[in-house]
Parts: sequence; C-alpha cells; structure tokens
Amino acid sequence: MVLQAIKYARGKLEILDQLRLPHEEIYLEIKSPGEAWTAIKSMQVRGAPAIAIVAALSVAVEAARWLHTESKIEESLQNVLAKSAASSIRVSLEYLVTSRPTAVNLADAAAKLESVVEEASLETTANARTVWEAYIETAERMLIDDVHDNERIGKYGAEWILKNQPKGAKVTVITHCNTGLHACDSLRHVYYTETRPYNQGSRLTGYELIHDNIPATLITDSMAAALMRTKKDSESIAAIIVGADRVALTGDTANKIGTYALAVLARHHGIQFLVAAPRTTIDKSTKSGADILIEERPEVEMLHAKGPVVRANELGKKEIKVSSVEEISIAARGTRAWNPAFDVTPAELIDGIVTEKGVVEKDEEGVFRWDGIFDADDVTVEEVPEVEQPKPLDLLPDGVTAVEPADANA
Repeated sequence: MVLQAIKYARGKLEILDQLRLPHEEIYLEIKSPGEAWTAIKSMQVRGAPAIAIVAALSVAVEAARWLHTESKIEESLQNVLAKSAASSIRVSLEYLVTSRPTAVNLADAAAKLESVVEEASLETTANARTVWEAYIETAERMLIDDVHDNERIGKYGAEWILKNQPKGAKVTVITHCNTGLHACDSLRHVYYTETRPYNQGSRLTGYELIHDNIPATLITDSMAAALMRTKKDSESIAAIIVGADRVALTGDTANKIGTYALAVLARHHGIQFLVAAPRTTIDKSTKSGADILIEERPEVEMLHAKGPVVRANELGKKEIKVSSVEEISIAARGTRAWNPAFDVTPAELIDGIVTEKGVVEKDEEGVFRWDGIFDADDVTVEEVPEVEQPKPLDLLPDGVTAVEPADANA
C-alpha cells in the first residue's frame, strides 16, 4: 500500500505529521484554516503542492461544517449571507498564504479559489450555501487534479531520463530534500541527501523509500561531490532530481537550500539536472530568480536537534525509545546562524523542467519557452473525491507523497 500524506473525505481532513517521521506514522486531523496555518508553518506538512492542497481543503472542511448547520438558517436571510460567505473565505485564504511565502502554489491556489467564490456570490440565485458548495467542489477538484498531475510528471520525467540511456539500462538518481520517487524496473538505486538543517531527506525521503522497498542510500549534503566523482560511472548516475517551490519566468528555480550547490556539481560532473514541478509552481509574474522572496527560518533549527532517545536494553542492544523525545544543542553556546529555507538555481544550470504537460527544455538560445505548457488540459476527470484518493509515489514535486503529496519544500 502506498504511503498517504493526505487523507480526505468531505468534511474531514487528515495529514501525515511529518515532524513525527521517520519513527512514527501519525495522522493529524485539520479542523480549521487556523490549524492548517500552524501545520504548514511548523512544517508538519511540507512541499509546495501539498501545502496548497492542505490550505484549500482546510477551508473546505470549515465550509462543510457550515453547510451541516446551515439548514437552521431562515431562507429569507440566505441572500444576505452570500457576500458574507465569500468574504469569510477570502479572509481565511489570505491568512493561509502568509504561512509559507516562497511557495507560489499556495498563493496561486488561493487566487483561483477567491475568483471562484467571488463569481459564485454574484449569481442572481446566490446564497451562502451555493458559495460554500462552489468552493468545496473547486478545492476537491484541485485535490484530484493534483493526483493525476503528479502521475503525469512521474511518467514524463522517467521517459526523459531514460531516452538518452541504452535500452534496458538501469539508472541511479540523486535526490535532494523530499522529491518522491516511483519504484520501477529502470530505477537501479537512489542516493538521497540528508538535507540539512531540517533533514527532510533523512526523515521523509528515507522513510518513503524504505516503505516502498526502493534500493536507496543516505548521504550527507557535503558528500554529493565525492559521490558524483567516484560513483558516476560505476553506479550509472543519470540525473539529479529536485522539486521546486517557485519557478520564475526565466526558469530560475527556488528550492530547498542546497539545491543550487547540487546543480553546480551536476554541471561540473556532466550529470543531468532535472526539476520536477507542476505548472502551478511556475510563476509567470516573477521575471527572474532575483525577484523570489526567500523565507528565512529560525536559527534554532540549525543549532538544535530533536529526536527519540537511543538506549541500550538489558542485552546491550541499542533501541529507539519513540516515546522519549529530547532536544539537544549541537553548536557552541552563543553561536549565531543564518538559515535561509531556500536558494535559487539559475536556469542555465537546469537541463529540464518536468511538468504534467511534458518536459520543458531550453531552446537553441538557452531560454526556457513555455509555449503550450499553459494550454487547457487535455485530460478530464469526472469524479470528485468523496473518499481517500490513493496516489502512487512518483517523481513528485518536492514534498508530495501519496494523496494530496515526496521541499518543504517547504
């Protein structure tokens, strides 16, 4: 069974608490936009697409709760409440956007949802119920579209990597942060970075890879250069795959801190560098990477570490005590730290950007062209998710796993 990062049925939303991984698989119920904001900010849920879906569905849960009690409201008051419902939704979405400013998917989803409820509130027959229902249906559509988008990103990404390999070849890839991977016959091995300082790689990616029985090896971020130099040929390292929190019009990409360094190393060692991201991550209003706001996290995330205690049992064998979590200091007293959550990789170091519409490559002038990428979808999904929607792990954008999704990025 595939790992689910998000469980949703109308009126109920649960997220896999990523702060409890890899030692516990605990689902946290999100009952309101306020709880979603806290979960996003604290990184209990992370990954730009996942953040957007959780934010959208948290308001849908609140809307479903309102609809459950709305039958008690007199019909004569409903026209008055239509604008009020739209305003309430708008306030919630604007608040949720402040949780993680670098991830463009969240702002993009909020803008689309605000447009939907505004249009619904202006209908001649509009009332609070029709506004809330329009919102719920749109948020649920975003969830199911995200599932199918990620499946297509995985398909296009795998085809792109394998097209320059000998037929039947098995390849090794390197990932950074929490880019989900799909177990397939052509995937020989995965090297995944620890991803300091929040350790999304060792905590989240590692957990997912073990869960899916994908052969994998953990490395520290600083081992990547040595890995490429010594094992590129013997291990058939074909590509480095990362996600994205925001892609500028030029193709400059903001992703988890450390991504830029990997891109430089990939270029030096002749390894393809691939960004996997849905179209909602591509921000056409951001002209270049210089215009991307980079979130800075608290110093304590670098200075302290937290995890379950490891103790020897009566036989002398070391065991992990999951119930006993401690926080320890790993730096000298008085140490100051600079802790940007993301860095920006310039487009010239990126070989391809995989979207649900295909892989975008640079033209002969070295420029990413988005022609056709933002055309209307040619895949239609009729059903609306009323039950949990399973999603296979694939070459998912940074942070997404099962249903939503393997940067944090967020």
